Amino acid sequence: MALELLSIKDEGFSPEDYDLFFTAGRTCIEQGNSAQVLSILVDEKNKSIVRCMGWNLLGPLVQILLKKEDRNLPHFSILPKELLVGLLEQVEEADTGSIAETVTLLLKPLQTVLLRLGMKKASTVGMALSTLLSQVARLPVPVTKEQEEDDVFGLCHCCTALLHFVKPFVEEIKEVVKDNNRISKDNELRVELLKLMKTANVFADILFTCFFSPIFVLKCNMEYIELLLSRTEESRLQKGLELYEKSLIRVEDNSLPVDLLELKTFFSVPQNLVKVMTLCPDQTLRTKGLKVFQLSIDKFNTEAKYKFFKGMLKTSHHAGVEGYIIKNIKNQIDFSLKPYNGNDWFLGKHLLPLLRLVLCLPHGPETDLLQNLDRIMESLNLLRYMLIRDKEWENETGIWTELYKIEDNYLKPLRTGLNMSKAHYEAELKNSKASVCTVTVDNEKLPNMTPEMQIQVLQSAVFTFDLIEGVLARIEEIIETKERPLS
Repeated sequence: MALELLSIKDEGFSPEDYDLFFTAGRTCIEQGNSAQVLSILVDEKNKSIVRCMGWNLLGPLVQILLKKEDRNLPHFSILPKELLVGLLEQVEEADTGSIAETVTLLLKPLQTVLLRLGMKKASTVGMALSTLLSQVARLPVPVTKEQEEDDVFGLCHCCTALLHFVKPFVEEIKEVVKDNNRISKDNELRVELLKLMKTANVFADILFTCFFSPIFVLKCNMEYIELLLSRTEESRLQKGLELYEKSLIRVEDNSLPVDLLELKTFFSVPQNLVKVMTLCPDQTLRTKGLKVFQLSIDKFNTEAKYKFFKGMLKTSHHAGVEGYIIKNIKNQIDFSLKPYNGNDWFLGKHLLPLLRLVLCLPHGPETDLLQNLDRIMESLNLLRYMLIRDKEWENETGIWTELYKIEDNYLKPLRTGLNMSKAHYEAELKNSKASVCTVTVDNEKLPNMTPEMQIQVLQSAVFTFDLIEGVLARIEEIIETKERPLS
């Protein structure tokens, strides 16, 4: 037998020697002569060749095991590190159709080899986990409940097997903690196991795919999201935003029912999110908060959006947030006015109570127009849009029926307040040559400023009033044109 001829005493093997060893060994294994292979490998005089080439036989052995031709092959020995490399090589080279079976077949031998490496196994554990997870990630994800129950792709079996694979290493960390009452952050094995958590979201998504609906998962997560977003530490806020976003992404747009708004968390989470958007010192988190806020709006169905908007207008107490809500209301009205999109919530009788919340001044003519600029501008833009888009003879939104109330309760007080504010700031601008000028914003006095700074602030305010007046004048012009009798 060719394998028997390779009893070489030194380690100066040539490429031909490797080829001969591999071919002869594979032939023996494939022909069922594994006992003969074992007898040659355990021969003392063949120690050198076993040490240098033994791992090359792993491929043929794995293929035989995958074919289930023989699960009880005789065993032989090899250095742990070399065996580890050989086993991981088999995992990496597995075809797509045999990934699941290859991984589950080799996990136990891999675990045994790693445990034999003693205290210096951390880096190799990390390497093994990285290789295994990269292959498992290639497996198709079950789409239906039946596919998951039957585990047609072997993904669930692989995930379960991986949990058993890491268990002894986790137990080892627990023993260290038990013995020392603490564990160093620099513990290498702990670090490698924690890296596994980076892919936890992937497996969580897989396991939740069919057993739980996305809406159910969102409801379960809201309690944790509420807790995280109620904190002030940026790391907690970041995690809360990420969890909320991940929970929402899987939910279909326009699918969250209105009864969810009766749950405490679906009220408190938006309130906490508003605090992140308006008070968090980190610009990135504020931007992220706004993105998640809009994502949450998109997931509500029409009735839920309507009631959510009403609630936010009553409770947010922030002009920027209210302006953003009003912009969303405008988008919903625009959608509803398009053919075949009509609904009972953003047209007609249900829309009018919402418009009354939008088209109002918190303190009448004395409202601080600068502080409420975002809300006022969005309200005026909404009103202008509706007057142009919804023809008087159609009156789908009901705006023309409500117009006289809007004029009395909103437009006239706004015009009065605008004239008062503009006159005040123009007078201040004329007197700005004085060395000291006190400017009040949101009932708080700003520190004394240089004349140049005073002029800049006052000019900015007057410019803002001009913007409001421009939109208001356009609305008054539209109304006057509609009310003018035909000659």
